[in-house]
Amino acid sequence: MRADIRIAWVLTRGSERREWWRISLTALGALAATAFALGAVTIAAVPGQVSIPYAHGLLDQPGQRSGVVLTLLLLLIPVLGFLGQCARIGAVHRHRRMAAMRLTGASPAQVRRIAAVESSFASLPGSVAAFVAFAALLAAVGHVPPPAAWAGFAAVVLAVPVAAALVGVFALRRVVASPLDQVRRTGSDRGRRAPFGFLLGAALSSAAGLLVVLPTSIRSAAFPLLVLALVFLTGAGAIWAAGATAAFLGRRLTRGARHPAVLIAAARLAHDPWAAARTHAALLLVTVVGVGFVGIRAVLIADLRSSGPLARNMAFYTTGIDLAGAAVLVALAISLCGLAVGTAESLATRRKGLAVQAAAGVPRTVLARAALLETALPLAPALLLAGTGGAAVYLLYAGIVGTGPVPLLPLLVPLAVYAACLLTAATTLPLLRRVTHPAELRFS
Repeated sequence: MRADIRIAWVLTRGSERREWWRISLTALGALAATAFALGAVTIAAVPGQVSIPYAHGLLDQPGQRSGVVLTLLLLLIPVLGFLGQCARIGAVHRHRRMAAMRLTGASPAQVRRIAAVESSFASLPGSVAAFVAFAALLAAVGHVPPPAAWAGFAAVVLAVPVAAALVGVFALRRVVASPLDQVRRTGSDRGRRAPFGFLLGAALSSAAGLLVVLPTSIRSAAFPLLVLALVFLTGAGAIWAAGATAAFLGRRLTRGARHPAVLIAAARLAHDPWAAARTHAALLLVTVVGVGFVGIRAVLIADLRSSGPLARNMAFYTTGIDLAGAAVLVALAISLCGLAVGTAESLATRRKGLAVQAAAGVPRTVLARAALLETALPLAPALLLAGTGGAAVYLLYAGIVGTGPVPLLPLLVPLAVYAACLLTAATTLPLLRRVTHPAELRFS
């Protein structure tokens, strides 16, 4: 392991200029993860009941601070997914270097470890920069954390690069570099998982639906646990639905489609159907949470306005609600960045094949439509299922509160997320001009 770390450090220092974007994205993800973790440590270190002149008293009570800490920690999930995407695209981009290591006797597992450790080295500057900026912010506001908090800060700065390396190992577990300058992903025939994926998604969604019809007394007593169960069940079902839909549509459209863009997209989906599930996992979970949050927010504000004593302190409640909404938006933005990185990684991985298709006369517009269809086809049913799960969350809350009509605005959230995903995928299309350049034919 020590030799792997030494090799990774040498390779990181000798990175080419064209790899700046990979290192920059990894450092940016590490900066975000460190900032969230440092904020959680700072808030958790505040002792007892205090008076903090921020957020309208939301941080004064220990119980309320615990909710803020939990929200900041949950934001680490999409950030770690983003770091995994960066590690994956970086490994494919450096395929010649990986092939050279294989020629010198390195095993596939060792090559994956070295690529993952490179991610930790790339994330270290972002982690340190976040700590420096956070320390400057604390000095500017005049807050002096206790010594235990500083120990937590140091642990966070060191833990984020380690977490980036572990996420990289997990993301690259199926990436194999051969000595013949090829990088591929291996695994069992995942197309056979499509029926199981549909069944599992339906079973998880049915289980989530049963939670909504529980007796009111049980729903009131165990509401937080029921919400976590709903998010997990519908999120997992949506992720499996994305992979199963990609496998099913890939096989069907390859046989019957006539439009060239559909055929190209179907061939890609049939080749690696579960790539959609990997890329869209964080987005689907954020969609479930986003739909549930918008619905709960509407029900909660209506309930507060109808209550006389609580309505006089609306700023306190709306501040907490708005902070939660900001956290959901931040998680969505990070997930969309992960989608952009994943789409770019897909194009970079297939640059040889895309260059051959362009040289054979396939218009670049057809290849662009195919790239968008790879995102649009498996994502639509998965977002529909995620939206259903989010609706179950706020219907569960509305049933407990029993205030007014059920809002319908949250049902538009999946459509907004779907449009944002397509726009994000479209931002990577300029990369097609580079990967379809005739110069790529030299490596075919």
